[in-house]
Amino acid sequence: MPDKKDLTRSSSIIGSPDSMIDSFLTEAKRLGPLESGAPRARLVFALDATMSRQPTWDLACRVQSEMFAAASHAGGLSVQLVYFRGFDECRSSRWVADPRALTDLMTKISCRGGQTQIGRVLRHVRAEAGKAPLKVLVYVGDAMEEPIDDLCAVAGELGLLGIKAFMFHEGQDPDAARAFKEIARLTGGAYAHFDAGAPQTLSALLRAAAVYATSGVEGLTRLAPSSEQARGLFTAMTGRKP
Repeated sequence: MPDKKDLTRSSSIIGSPDSMIDSFLTEAKRLGPLESGAPRARLVFALDATMSRQPTWDLACRVQSEMFAAASHAGGLSVQLVYFRGFDECRSSRWVADPRALTDLMTKISCRGGQTQIGRVLRHVRAEAGKAPLKVLVYVGDAMEEPIDDLCAVAGELGLLGIKAFMFHEGQDPDAARAFKEIARLTGGAYAHFDAGAPQTLSALLRAAAVYATSGVEGLTRLAPSSEQARGLFTAMTGRKP
């Protein structure tokens, strides 16, 4: 079983020095296989790792464990990290069920300049859903530099597959906001804005997304009284207040 996937090409790696590839493989091997037992909810955690994202990448490293903690009472969560950066580089990790393993990998990845590759992320999620049930995509980014119609076409397919996209937007880029909101709408998911200077907001958003992945709308309803972010996602998804 491969330790990582290069989403850029099916048979070659473009624009990535061999030393960086070797480093990634070494780190990816540290991500142990999932424990046997009852199936866990599956969530793809995708991040923009282009140069402007380093502060928020560091923030995501610190708070991503909130997803696992929030889902633990409902049977746990399997998470796959997907990221893009640099020139034509887009990668995914193995599925993991341990927040420490995901943190270990994330802390070894640095952001590099480049344009967004959201389309590749969406197509990867579509492919993963063909292998095993997949309920949620969590995407964290601040920009969108691709044809929005192309993104919406794939988002619509994800919606038909029952995959909800939770699009978490840092910053004020209006093109990103428009695209993220439309992707969320087409999948039946939710859009939310956050400020990297307020880490508790992203932490709460990840918690709420994980609760939805494991327990659905009912889980968000239970979380809503204690979480403004859960209330916001619930309203965005259902059109009503919890």
